Amino acid sequence: MPYTLFVVLSLLAPLARLAGANPFPAPNRALPRAPGWTFDTKNETSGIVALESIVVSPTLALFFDRASDDPLQINGHSAWGALWNLETSTVTAIDVVTNSFCAGGALLSNGTMASIGGDQTGFPGNPIIKPGNQAIRLFGPCSSPTGEGCTLFEDPNLVLLTKRWYPSATRIFDGSLLIAGGMHFEGVFYNVDPENSFEFFPRKEESVRPSAFLERALPANLFPRLIALPDGKVFMIANNQTIIYDVEANTETILPDLPNGVRVTNPIDGSVILLPLSPPDFTPEVLVCGGTIIDDTIQPGNLTSQIPATTQCSRITVTPEGIAKGWEVEHMLEGRTMHELLHIPNGQILITNGAGTGFAGYNSVQDTIGNSNSDHAVLVPSIYTPDAPLGQRISNRGMPSSGIARLYHSSATLTPQGNFLIGGSNPNNGTVVGAGIKFPSEFRIQTLDPPFMSVPRPQIVSMPEKLAFNKSFTVPISLPTSLKRPDAKVQVALMDLGFSTHGFHAGARLVFMDANISPDGKSLTFVTPPNGRVYPPGPATVFLTVDDVTSEGAWVMMGSGNAPPTL
Repeated sequence: MPYTLFVVLSLLAPLARLAGANPFPAPNRALPRAPGWTFDTKNETSGIVALESIVVSPTLALFFDRASDDPLQINGHSAWGALWNLETSTVTAIDVVTNSFCAGGALLSNGTMASIGGDQTGFPGNPIIKPGNQAIRLFGPCSSPTGEGCTLFEDPNLVLLTKRWYPSATRIFDGSLLIAGGMHFEGVFYNVDPENSFEFFPRKEESVRPSAFLERALPANLFPRLIALPDGKVFMIANNQTIIYDVEANTETILPDLPNGVRVTNPIDGSVILLPLSPPDFTPEVLVCGGTIIDDTIQPGNLTSQIPATTQCSRITVTPEGIAKGWEVEHMLEGRTMHELLHIPNGQILITNGAGTGFAGYNSVQDTIGNSNSDHAVLVPSIYTPDAPLGQRISNRGMPSSGIARLYHSSATLTPQGNFLIGGSNPNNGTVVGAGIKFPSEFRIQTLDPPFMSVPRPQIVSMPEKLAFNKSFTVPISLPTSLKRPDAKVQVALMDLGFSTHGFHAGARLVFMDANISPDGKSLTFVTPPNGRVYPPGPATVFLTVDDVTSEGAWVMMGSGNAPPTL
């Protein structure tokens, strides 16, 4: 890593189902308990469309939008970056120089957030905007819980090897980012000017690594889904194809295609998640839900906003035996596209946001809804329970309706407080608001609050700032009387809350740790993951769950906290 970049990173850290299936809601299957979930719409608006979101500290989430004409102002023009205060539901504009429209991102091993790539175009009224398709934006969380004094670092000399719009990134075993795919310049629908390669940040090589996988996955390979596996390799999905990429050997191993012709990457967005990893084996399983079954040679002018999204979920165990067995298929209660899959600290998966028909983007298909390529917003979340019997894993019993369409350009993330922050939606070319618009630019922020938010909760009283790998730690806790039972179910989750963009939560990870509570209920002992392949070194949030009641999260650094590459 060049010395100047090492200095920058070191300084930033301390600052701080089938085709044609009915897309509309299906009869509910009653399974996991969910009564008590509530949506809370905040009084304060986001100021910018929360197109991308990432939690950057215990109290702050960072939003990005494109350079547009959003109402939040900074330095005499509309902002396209903002900090959302998770405690006060207030927003502060952040000065962004380059266009972050449809960028990727993740956290590095030292806690620095890296936003990579974006759009090359500017926007009228924002004359200072710079092209973003080769940009790297760095945010080192500052010590202020309110975000006062927090800034975004951009250096015109610190850039990607090549231009990337709609790229993906994920943190790998040495704390650096693997970056994949994208296109060089803005396109209307399919990837017509592809960058079918990988690179790293910080830079490891002076040229990109070409990818046969990304080439095969054209034309619908934007925002490839990347998942770091617990052996250090990376599972990838683009279009309907999957591989395992060996970062160290630079080899691609082809896996079975997604079943039944389902496609899941932009502009045909399904969502993908690594199911929770558990000791002692940390066996990886990948879940893929939604997307659409179409022929990807059909041009967008021959597509419609009423083509159903699929209900299909596909699941595979990423071991030699699991790969030989292939994908296991089950179905959501409704078709979804442009939705998100998110970890719940108890090991369940939240399915939220999205549309029942259509595609990502705007003004591309033959019958747009206003500008939107999609229609039939799915307003009621579901919960997926991984260890329930096949066919009985998905339920929306007791789940509320959001009342707000969250389609293209929406985001969602788990917060350290234990609820889900949901914002954005803008299937429009610019800011579009007003009466009679079905899917306007959306500035309302909501939280989706689990039932435990309204009952006495466990508390992690204190936690070391850093946790070493393969070590036992004992920390003080406080338990409400209702949870002081010797047979209580105890779960301790080490989580990366991920980077939300375009129907995928990049980097999201949940690793369960062996744990027990002392007989007096005053201390918790847990054992950290064995190495940085099981949990890539970097920021983490630790949640204690007792009988499905979850604490607020404790923000920690897993590993040394050094700039990448590190162990």
